[in-house]
Amino acid sequence: MKVSRSYHHGDLREQLLQRAEQTLRETGVDQLSLRQLARDVGVTHNAPSRHFRDKQALLDALAQSGFERLGAAFRTSDADLPFVERFHRLARTYLDFAVDNPALLTLMFARKHSPTAGAEMAAATALAFAVPVTLTAEAQTRGEIVAGDPLRIAMSVAVSLQGLASFVISGMVTPDAAEQLLNEVVTNLTQGLLPRTT
Repeated sequence: MKVSRSYHHGDLREQLLQRAEQTLRETGVDQLSLRQLARDVGVTHNAPSRHFRDKQALLDALAQSGFERLGAAFRTSDADLPFVERFHRLARTYLDFAVDNPALLTLMFARKHSPTAGAEMAAATALAFAVPVTLTAEAQTRGEIVAGDPLRIAMSVAVSLQGLASFVISGMVTPDAAEQLLNEVVTNLTQGLLPRTT
């Protein structure tokens, strides 16, 4: 599907990223090509190289954009809610993002982008998980959950949610069952994070 051939030079990079994500969603990462993107948005075949030196740079940019969007979605959570309710909202946000963007999520976490993508990728990844890490640290300060490295705790939670998302995306868990399973995962995780009694 071709998009409009009229564009402003300044937004070509964004148009290329949008079309690349559409291709990623429809046909997968192997079908992405800078030449085809140029044809799709109606520019010369070498125009994308002004923004992406090669396909790997394009994949890196897509992954970075995914982390930025995930972080923005996390930051919409209400900071004034009790820990368990806020935790549940963050988990729901993550699952919704995963189900809505399965191919992008795979690109983000399967390391199909370059491990040497640079500081911008690292910053986007850190920012994406800043909210869960901060939530963990604040709950620890209030004595609501166990002590420990907030980053490691947040990462163990992310691993569980990624597993659930994979089951839903693959069809092993139906959308109808996903909500109940999400509630169970959140309950099990939060109960496991409660301070230990001696």
